[in-house]
Amino acid sequence: MTATVFAWIAVGLILPAAAALLVLRDWRWMLGLLAALYLAAFILVAQHWPLGMSVVKLVSGWMVIAALGMTRLGLPQPDEEKAPILLEGSAFRLFGAAIAVLIAVSAGPQIESLTPGIGLPVTIGSLALIGTGLLHLGLTSDILRVALGLLTVLSGFEILYAAVESSILVAALLAVVNLGLALVGSYLLIQSVKVEEEPSL
Repeated sequence: MTATVFAWIAVGLILPAAAALLVLRDWRWMLGLLAALYLAAFILVAQHWPLGMSVVKLVSGWMVIAALGMTRLGLPQPDEEKAPILLEGSAFRLFGAAIAVLIAVSAGPQIESLTPGIGLPVTIGSLALIGTGLLHLGLTSDILRVALGLLTVLSGFEILYAAVESSILVAALLAVVNLGLALVGSYLLIQSVKVEEEPSL
């Protein structure tokens, strides 16, 4: 009973955090929201995995955030004091996030009935992450935002996959994939700054 309550609390954390990730401009807020999503994912994964394996998900996720944050902190900082807090087209982005969440809520019971034992909060949380992550990927070409979108989609997939597979090797492989995405995102962020600083011929 207590585990189910925590699972629904995690879903309640995922929905606003994933929507806010779509509209906020400041990279610090975005990484903070991603940290909250990893915490919620840890709670949902812990419904099916032992605590030790579930902590791997949380630690690897926060390592990803640390890698991206240190890389972004070392890059030139634009003048963000006068920039608006929200991105342009925030209303459209929130509308898209609402549709993704509505699809997750409506499709959750059907998917849960096809694979009994997963649990409705786990299904809804994973589908919401996958939907908002795909929406994020479709709305941006910014390297950091693309990396965050990929990590969000992968996190949703991991939650759903954890319900059907509890192998230690799979947990380690998924952690390596997360860290690999963070390293690639960090490399591309650095390269994009170098390209911008090169004088045009």
